Amino acid sequence: MDRTVVAGLDGSPESRAAVEWAAREAELRGLPLKIVHVWEPVPDPLAQAPLLGAETQAHWTERIPRESAEGLRLRHPGLEITAEHLSGRPAEVLPDATRDADLLVLGSRGLGGLGGFLVGSVGQSVIAHTEVPVVLVRAGEQAADEHESDPAGIPSAGTRFRPVLLGLDTDGPADAVTAFAFEEAARRGTTLHVLYAWNLPPYYVYGLSADVGLYDEITHQKAAELSEALERWRKEYPSVEVVEESRSGSPGLLLADASREASLVVVGRRVRRGRLGTHIGSVAHAVLHHATAPVAVVAHG
Repeated sequence: MDRTVVAGLDGSPESRAAVEWAAREAELRGLPLKIVHVWEPVPDPLAQAPLLGAETQAHWTERIPRESAEGLRLRHPGLEITAEHLSGRPAEVLPDATRDADLLVLGSRGLGGLGGFLVGSVGQSVIAHTEVPVVLVRAGEQAADEHESDPAGIPSAGTRFRPVLLGLDTDGPADAVTAFAFEEAARRGTTLHVLYAWNLPPYYVYGLSADVGLYDEITHQKAAELSEALERWRKEYPSVEVVEESRSGSPGLLLADASREASLVVVGRRVRRGRLGTHIGSVAHAVLHHATAPVAVVAHG
């Protein structure tokens, strides 16, 4: 199968925002975009009801992805776009449909004035069972949101991209996650902000009051660990400006807070081979629910 960016579409505002984001990402990557709509059949008795008959099914399985693709072609005239509708349960069909894709993009409802996402059970299941990177885009996301404001302070899609934000764990840095973040920053011609959040070991806490310099010593040690973890990546991507930040605190909360200034947040999740459950990891879960920028979840071994 040819390389593609795949976007899931169900007709909702959040999925339409995801499709728009996917189109912009496909252009950055120089890849075609495939829009996938998954129709979940209703039980036979309901299918015979007047409002759930053949005409309604045809509307959802054909008209929505077709019209979405037509609109995208007008807004992105140089982008190759195809639309596909499949039948089944989205949480099961989407992971299989994107097995050979470069990226899967889904929508998630925003949490209103508080920002962030509301990730439903389908979205979590797809993330947990999809081994290609999955990007979650909230409803209302606009191209200008990912760029810095112009000199007059007005949102614009013509200015420099905001930084890409990477949450890194130096205890077990995953190459797939780090490489994805560097590639995204390189494509956007922007800074990569790498945040390493750590907690003090319990046996250190009691010693802090007795040794005021102990916290500074730990802080310097953690900063050195971060620099060491990024050393070879700086050499592989010399054009990417890297800003390192090592802080004590909850990784999920710190990343969510820093996402306000980011164009994209990148976090990892460990691959679980079992088909049961929707475990995506506590950090990824927290960032998905509270970040205010699109979030990429990258699976790693």
